[in-house]
Amino acid sequence: MHLNKWFFISLIFIISSCGNKNKEAISSRGEASNKEVEIITHPKNIILMIGDGMGIAQISASMYLNPKGLFLERFPVVGLQKTFSGDNVITDSAAGATAIACGVKTYNNAIGLDMDTLPVKSILELSNEKGLATGMITTSSIVHGTPGPFLAHVRHRQFKEQIALNYLNTDVDLLVGGGKQYFDRRKTDERNLYKELKEKGYYVSDYFKRDIFEMNISSKRKFIFFTADDDAPSAISGRKYLPFISPLGAKFLRKRSEKGFFLMIEGSQIDWGGHANDADMMVRELDDFNKTIGRILKFAEKDKETLVIVTADHECGGFAINNGSTVEEIVPAFTSNGHTADLIPVFAYGPKSELFNGIYDNTDIYKKMKEALQLDEK
Repeated sequence: MHLNKWFFISLIFIISSCGNKNKEAISSRGEASNKEVEIITHPKNIILMIGDGMGIAQISASMYLNPKGLFLERFPVVGLQKTFSGDNVITDSAAGATAIACGVKTYNNAIGLDMDTLPVKSILELSNEKGLATGMITTSSIVHGTPGPFLAHVRHRQFKEQIALNYLNTDVDLLVGGGKQYFDRRKTDERNLYKELKEKGYYVSDYFKRDIFEMNISSKRKFIFFTADDDAPSAISGRKYLPFISPLGAKFLRKRSEKGFFLMIEGSQIDWGGHANDADMMVRELDDFNKTIGRILKFAEKDKETLVIVTADHECGGFAINNGSTVEEIVPAFTSNGHTADLIPVFAYGPKSELFNGIYDNTDIYKKMKEALQLDEK
């Protein structure tokens, strides 16, 4: 009887110990599982930000003149891209954007075509096909040289009405920028693309009807807003919509698809300050772009599934900061009123940002974005 009692007690102790070990093992697996959920190996979303004409010297000037610095300083990964086009060491915006959007070198002025004038599918179009929501926001017209290659395939960037016509062949969810006249008052045909977009199910509005700051954007319908008849006003003239609409656009697209989204945001008029050799305009445009970067970075930090890439299509103006400059006032100089062949920085934040380290061709940005989103066509 005595032996049986101790045997029974020992048996209970062993069973209890095994149970505790099992609980510990389950708990341990649960914790490991939770940690695995938190580690995001690939982004669900990509936000590509292009500061047209923005080289290292432009960024430096803006950084020195801004007492708080730039939001770019918070990006953990920085690389450099080579911008030469298929037919010139100095690229134009169309060829530069085609390289980034479509992954091929092409001739200057080409929109979404290769050197043989064959159409090449863009990262935005591929994202669309895979069920991601897509959008573009720009401070130029939406049919300009940089946004054009993301949605159109046209022999020359000056064929803006043809670029606009190409947009009706896509299912892009969001478009914000100028260029209304290329849709509703066309010279090459009598079509009203503004009306046709509405018939396709888009909510379409423009600067003449209402203020963009008063818009209540519903994710239930695809959205297009024209900010100007052609190109939007400059930041010096009072344009303020880019920092406002960009994070709203990201939130809109996130609701449009559970699979994720691709959004291209362009600060177009940094380039125009370079062409005009107008340092004040250039810095003001960079300030506007910096505010936009800050708000997108805030979105990405909270979202945790978004890769943010900030770069340019080329440098413009051969800009330099000269002797006698201070952090309060720079002495600017320009070597050109056109583009240059300078290497262009690429800043990356978020899942798979490490892909953007090093020095590479601008065409590799397309390949790296495709890899990050796992958009293998096969």
